[in-house]
Order: sequence, then C-alpha cells, then structure tokens
Amino acid sequence: MAAALSPKDVARLMAEPSPDVRAELAGKVAAGLSANSLTPGEVKLAQEIVRIMARDVEEAVRASLSRGLRHSPNLPRDIARKLADDVEFVALPLLADSVVLTDEDLIEIVRLGSSLKQQAVASRSNLTEAVTDALVTHGEEPAVVVLMANQTASIAEDTLHRAMTRFAGSNNVKQAMVLRQMLPLSVAERMVTMVSKALQSHLVKAHDLAPATAANIVLMSREHAIIRLSVGASDEELRHMIAQMHRNGRLTPSVMLRALCTGDIAFFEAALAVRSDVSVDNAQILIHDPSRRGLAAIYKRAGMPEALFATVRAAVDVVDETRFDGGERDLERFRVRVISRVLTLVEMVDAADADYLLEKLGDVLVHAPAGVGGRPLARVLACPVITP
Repeated sequence: MAAALSPKDVARLMAEPSPDVRAELAGKVAAGLSANSLTPGEVKLAQEIVRIMARDVEEAVRASLSRGLRHSPNLPRDIARKLADDVEFVALPLLADSVVLTDEDLIEIVRLGSSLKQQAVASRSNLTEAVTDALVTHGEEPAVVVLMANQTASIAEDTLHRAMTRFAGSNNVKQAMVLRQMLPLSVAERMVTMVSKALQSHLVKAHDLAPATAANIVLMSREHAIIRLSVGASDEELRHMIAQMHRNGRLTPSVMLRALCTGDIAFFEAALAVRSDVSVDNAQILIHDPSRRGLAAIYKRAGMPEALFATVRAAVDVVDETRFDGGERDLERFRVRVISRVLTLVEMVDAADADYLLEKLGDVLVHAPAGVGGRPLARVLACPVITP
C-alpha cells in the first residue's frame, strides 16, 4: 500500500461517489500512514488524504479512518482531536488507543464528552494521575468503574479518597477499587470501614438484628481486617494509616490490644505514638522500658483506659520475654504465650475482646501441627499461663 500512495489516490477519493469505496480507501490510507515504511514525502501525502477524509460526510468513512489510525504516531494531533470530538462511533477507537492525544486533550474530552467517551479514555493504558484525577472528578459512574479496573492507571491517593467520597453509594465503584492490585493503606483502611457499613445494613435487614448487635459484629470484623492490612507495611505507611484511624475515631483500645496480642507489635507501638503525639522511636523506648514506668507514662499520655493497663503490661511483658527464632510457626508460639497470659487477667478485659482472644487462641492451636513450642496441645490448653 505504501508504494501505491500517489496523487492518483487523491483523485480517486474526490471522484468516487460510493461511501463503501471511500470507507475502504480510508482504511487503506490509514494502514499506510500507520506503517513505518513510508518516506517523508509519502507521510505528508497520506496526512493530506487523511485531512480530506476526516471531513467526509459519511460516518463509516470517518470511523474506518479512526480504526486504522488508532495506533499511528504519524496522525497529526489536530486530526486526532477532530476525530476524537466526532460522534461515538467514530471517536471511541481513537480515544481508547491514540498515542498522539495529550493529557490536556484527554482531560478536556473527559470534562465535555459523553459517558462512553469517558469510558474509552478510562480504559487507556498507563493513564497519568492528571487524567485519572479528571475522570474521578468529572466522570460518570461507569467510567470510574472502568478506571478502577484499569490496573495500569496511576491514581493518586487523594484521588482515590475523592472517588470513595463521590461514589460512596456505588457498590460497583467500591468493588472495582477493592480488586485493584495496589491500594494505599489509608485507602484500604477507609474501604474496610465502608464495606463494614454495608455489611451492617445487610445484617439488620436480612436477619432482623438490632442495630447495636449488628454494629458490634461489624466492629470486630473491621478491626481484624484493619490489623491484617498493617502486616508488611512500611513504617511511614503504617503511621499514615494509624493517624487516619485516630482522626476518624477508629483507633480504639480494643483494636490496639488485639494487634498486640496477635503479634502486630509495630501496629501497637505506632498507635501509642500517634495517640500520645510522640515519635515512634521514643514510643518504642518508653513501651519497652524494663521498669515499665515508661509504658505507664506513654499509656496515660495516650488517654488509654486505666482498667486495661494491667492487661497491656502483661502482653508487653511477654513481647519482651519472647525472642523469635525464625523457626517454623514461631509467630503462633508467640500468640499462644501472649494470649494465654492476657486471659489470666480476663476480668480486666472487655467481654468482646476476651471472646476474640479465645477464638484466636483456638485458631492457633487447631492449626498447630503437633503442639506449640514443644508442648502437647492438651497441656497448653490446660495451662492458662505459659512461662518462658
């Protein structure tokens, strides 16, 4: 096709009355312009033909052009914009793939275009944060669902939060967000909360539960999920998530105790640091002060309940007594030790927390292959305190 491009093609284009033939020729010209074998002169000629065809009255001709040029780097930007601003039948292929459309072009199309055009933009590979921000700000729900499902799109943390706020009632948007391969911890923590509220509504309506009962069930599952999110997080990510929980009133003594007892020491340390407004490094020094005066001081500064201090101290004692050896199931052995010690102080622990810890202890023991720390399961169960 490249060698056949000539002034004769222009003459045939102008003289041919059949829309089908013009559409066929448009496809050939587009394919030629997309090839890498054209000379500079042939590229210029093909571009002139494209300019003529982009004004054709027949949608089929313009659509053939758009499909053929969707991947072409030789398409002039002004023609790309003309085709992108055309009716959806013409514009959608180009909007989904054209490499010559700039971020400014895409943002304007998102602001002014139809829902289908927004969805085409949202499906593009490697979208920048500027374009994804425009989609979340101006896009309709279907476009935002497509965007969240687009794993190559770069979406800023603030933009994700705005999406949750703007589409708080959209299960489709939230589901697509949950399925993203990467989510900032602050977003994941907030998403857990939103999903929990939906679960609460379902429990109340479907099972005729009292709202207070449903709220308690949701709180337990939510806190467990939030603790799991912190595992493997960097110090900065963890502190950011915990600070957000604190601002939103969700950094409760309950979730902190559960984190401590299940081995997430980093969460507990960062949580006390945030609640007491000290650095994590200083919090760690105070928490693990052998005299426990430092723990008492930062605990009080953090506004934690006095009645729970003995329980927290017992858990910290086990933390400081325990040295992980890197052996098989050492985390499970640690959990048995700390939970067993804490349960000896059960009168100081809230009933819901005690139930949670008993359940967690049962889970650990059930999955232990033959025992924990060399002890048979029967002896572990019979003895509430496992000494070092």
